[in-house]
Amino acid sequence: MLYKDREGRPAGRITNIQRYTIHDGPGIRTEIFFKGCTMHCLWCSNPETIRPGRELGFYPSKCMTKDKCGWCVRACSQGGSPLVFDSEGLIAVTDGTKCVGCMRCADVCPNHAIKSWGEDRTVEDLMAVIRADESFYRRTGGGVTLNGGEVLVQWEFARLLLQACRDEGIGTCVETALCVPTEHMEAVLPYTDLLITDIKHMDPAVHEKLTGQSNRQILANIRRAAELGTKLVIRTPVVHGYNSGEENIRRTGAFLRDELKGDIVAWQLLPYRRMGTEKYDSLRRPYPFEDYTAPEREVWEAELLHLAELMRTEYGLPAVAGSGAKLDLDGEQTPQT
Repeated sequence: MLYKDREGRPAGRITNIQRYTIHDGPGIRTEIFFKGCTMHCLWCSNPETIRPGRELGFYPSKCMTKDKCGWCVRACSQGGSPLVFDSEGLIAVTDGTKCVGCMRCADVCPNHAIKSWGEDRTVEDLMAVIRADESFYRRTGGGVTLNGGEVLVQWEFARLLLQACRDEGIGTCVETALCVPTEHMEAVLPYTDLLITDIKHMDPAVHEKLTGQSNRQILANIRRAAELGTKLVIRTPVVHGYNSGEENIRRTGAFLRDELKGDIVAWQLLPYRRMGTEKYDSLRRPYPFEDYTAPEREVWEAELLHLAELMRTEYGLPAVAGSGAKLDLDGEQTPQT
């Protein structure tokens, strides 16, 4: 999927840009989040990245009321008719039957009570942001990480952006679920220094219940990426009671040990954290994991440490609890400071 800006130039649909990140790749990084995803994980913390189209998010607590402000009404291409306010004059939602998606209300809202999720950005536009922190990349071995949603839904634009980074000597990383056609993954790998991907469960049926998709394409793509010599960071979000059982972790460990032949920089066992619920509220969607109660920290922390130690000692894998270890693309890790 390749978008175009108003002048017809290739563009990527982007929801967010985070600078000075340190957990999604080595060194200090600029992280760019792409819109659109092929999966619907129960614990997803970025619901604004799931649907490919631009969306409006609403934060009534920031609204100055229709009577005191009203900029959104005046800017609306439909005369304000799609905008719905509550009894106190606070923005609540839009009428989907009337809204044409012009996003003008979000563009003019002075308090960001209305937010546009998704903006079409060109390669040169994003490179201007990326170049601003080039000195940090050089000093720390950092670079750019493309994230999502699912980056490879927009694989054509991702390839253009990664190639531009590579041409300027900026390190590149792609974080992807790999639930995409293999040829889309292969298109970006020549410009990717590091690939971060998940294995959420080894049982295809259970994986589909948790994410909406089987894991078969994902595992096939991981195998192919390893065959092509790609450096990999594997992540497993360990959700107590869902995929934390030792049998599932052992099956995952056996797959990594037997089929990837030492191409793994790290296997990060990550704790579940309840995040992004305010985004679900802004989009007027229920949080799918609303009824889940995570165990106390001492329980899940001990569980992760046990599983990581088990994978290191019995399977010889570079397993760590969490993502706080500094990544070295030669395979060595040192504690995060």
